[in-house]
Parts: sequence; C-alpha cells; structure tokens
Amino acid sequence: MKKTVLALMAGAMMLGASSAASLAAGKTIAVSWKTFQEERWKTDEAAIKAAVEAAGNTYISTDAQGSAQKQAADIEGLIAQKPDVVLVVAFDSDAILPSIKALSDAGIKSIAYDVQFEDPNALYITFDNVGVGRIIAQEVQKAKPEGNYAFIKGDKGDPNATFLFQGMMEVLKEGLDSGKIKNVCETFTDGWKPDNAQKNMEQCLTSTGNKVDAVLSENDGMASGVVAALTAQGMAGIPVGGQDGDLAAINRVALGTQTVSVWKNAKDLGKVAAEAANALADGTAIDKISGVAKFSGGKKGVEMNSILLAPTPITKANINVAIDAGHITKDQACAGVAAGMATGC
Repeated sequence: MKKTVLALMAGAMMLGASSAASLAAGKTIAVSWKTFQEERWKTDEAAIKAAVEAAGNTYISTDAQGSAQKQAADIEGLIAQKPDVVLVVAFDSDAILPSIKALSDAGIKSIAYDVQFEDPNALYITFDNVGVGRIIAQEVQKAKPEGNYAFIKGDKGDPNATFLFQGMMEVLKEGLDSGKIKNVCETFTDGWKPDNAQKNMEQCLTSTGNKVDAVLSENDGMASGVVAALTAQGMAGIPVGGQDGDLAAINRVALGTQTVSVWKNAKDLGKVAAEAANALADGTAIDKISGVAKFSGGKKGVEMNSILLAPTPITKANINVAIDAGHITKDQACAGVAAGMATGC
C-alpha cells in the first residue's frame, strides 16, 4: 500500500512538473499601443489577446496615450520583460525607429501593426490603406462627381495619412486635372482628433464662404468633427467619406450625413497579426509566414515583408453586411433612421 501511495505521489509530482514545463514553454507577445482614442483599437486588442492566449501564449501591452515619448519609454519597459515578439502601433513612424532597433538588438522580433515604420527586419500587417483611400474617393465621387472638395487628412507623422491621400488622388486625378473637381481645402489633423478635424473644417468653410460640395475625411473620428461643422452651417448631408467602421459612423451613413465608412474589420486584422506573432515566436522565418508578400510603398521605399488585408466599404446599400457580421447591432446602426432609408434598417 505504501508503495502504491508513493507511486501515486511521484506520478502527481511528474504531472505537476510537466504542467509547469508546458507553461514555461509558452511565449510572450506584447503590444505597444499608440492610443485607444479611436473605438476600433479595443476591438483589435480583444482579437489579438484571444488569438495569443488560444495558442497558449501570454499577452501583455502598454498604452502610449498619444505620445511618442511615452511610447519610447513603454517599449524600453517591454524590453526589460523579455517578450518574444512586440507588435507596435506607432504614434510617430520616424520617432519610433530607435525603439525598433533596440528591440532588434535585444533579439526581440517586431511587427508594424496597422501603422508602418520602415524597418526591413519587421513584419508589416495592415489593411491596404492606399486601397482604402481609393474607396473613399470612389464613393464620394459617385455621390458628387463635380465640385469643391475638402480633404481632412490624418496626423502628419502617420504614414497612413499619406497612403490614404495617395489612394484618393489616384481616383480623383482626372477630375482634378480637368477642373471638374477643385481641391479647395487640404489639411493635416494633429493626433487624428475629432475636435481638431472640426476646427479644420470650420476654417475651411470660413475660407471658402461655405462653398464646399464634398469632404474626404481620412477616418471616422475626424468625420464626426466634419459633420458637426457642416451641421452648424446647415450643410449636413453633403457627401462625407471616412474609414474604420466606427459604430457612430455607420449610423451616420444610415442617416445620410456620411456617405461611406470603409470598414477595416479589426477582428480579422488582430487575429491575423496575433497568428503571425505566434508563428514568429515559435521560430518561423518572417518570409515563411502565411500570406506574406513584399511591400516597398513607404516614403523611404524600404522593402518589408507584409500582409495587406482587403477592406469593405459600408454605404446605405449594404449596412446589413456590418450588422450580419456582428460588428454592430441593428438598433445601433439604425437609430433615428426611417424604415427603408438604408438596407438593413
């Protein structure tokens, strides 16, 4: 009997040791977030965390709260925790580069998540932001083929602001060259902040005597500021484009105060990025990650391994797509909308 008890105890000890070894073998995936100002980032985070933990790995994160200096300090702190991979949503794509080098020097792999920083050793994962810009322009031009266009761009330090504008110009070049479309206002918006976008739009309306026929905003948060400025002048309803698929923006699309919100499904992006991070942590070579292709479209032309996902435009004609996907409820999308005014409402 004594031998049986000892054997059982030994087995339990071995099982415990095995479990501890299994836990010890788990990798650590970190994310350095630039901010949670836009509602979408919480969705990204939930998707990343779920996929990281599903693989038996540990998720840790920091929030730079819209500060390049804090983000540098955050990454320094993460390095001390020795994660295997760090996903970085850069607040400033140039200012972040010394921190990316520090990660590399510490033997930690990095992923540029949604915002590009140009480092050939990093993996860049995002939606096709040039393509997003094209879609915004296509939908706004469809609604207003000619007239005075205003461009409310994102933060000057964020390469996505340039990528989005590049896509817009690809679509609108012919109209601009012919004079059918006039660029009457074009301005960057500090921190992508809605309040700053509203001020930029107010200044545009003042300088043009309210002679603005359409507005291309580079995200939905700023579009909310644009619509507020237009509403104050009795101009709500002119075509306004945006992107991110913010819940309030989809409701504005249904109401008719925003023409399009290009939905970048953050759940998909987060899952893809987390799976790539898990693979890198397990030793998979960066160019062997599923879906990787070469990308050199940044301002410095640095060639990077990248994964670019395709976005979905949400207009009055297909709001049901976002509802059916569980991104937004019908009540949220259709609040204040008369029956039949938008598909799905």
